[in-house]
Amino acid sequence: MTEHKWMMSDQPDNDDDPSLLVQTRPKTKRPPLYKVLLLNDDYTPMEFVVHVLERFFGMTHAEAFEIMLIVHKKGVAVVGVFSHEIAETKVGQVMDFARRHQHPLQCTMEREE
Repeated sequence: MTEHKWMMSDQPDNDDDPSLLVQTRPKTKRPPLYKVLLLNDDYTPMEFVVHVLERFFGMTHAEAFEIMLIVHKKGVAVVGVFSHEIAETKVGQVMDFARRHQHPLQCTMEREE
């Protein structure tokens, strides 16, 4: 049995062969992001809110103090924007921490438009 070796000029023209088309990946949409919101109340101490912002959102003391004042004055502030899973985890952590310390602090999330 003889082995046939193809030379460049001997190769068949495959320009019309659909199996040789370059595959392109479909564009994937970025997953939606979610804003984590801290809500003001008349009972949670400001120092506790600052501590929550430092602990769960990695803010410096100055950043946390500034956001706490926004929550206090406006009633609500966005404290971070995350994927759904991370936002959900942050909300749960804040709510658990507040309950364990007997504070009525509220933390929610909403889809970013």
